[in-house]
Amino acid sequence: MKNQTYCVAMFDSVSHVIKAEKILKKAGIPHKIIPVPKSISTDCGVCVRFLPDHRDAVTNALMSNVDISNIREIIL
Repeated sequence: MKNQTYCVAMFDSVSHVIKAEKILKKAGIPHKIIPVPKSISTDCGVCVRFLPDHRDAVTNALMSNVDISNIREIIL
């Protein structure tokens, strides 16, 4: 199976992840809530995974509604 590059948006709390999920779903941006990969340290145990092609759309949809602590590219 070929590895795929994704972006993960990390937040300071699970409530921010849930808020981000609602916003992205309403905007029609494909995403998935996943556990934060072990290679990444964060205070919150879950993050939002999406394709790198959607990075600008995700950032624009969330920037004025929820604080993103970090966005990183990962290979899964």
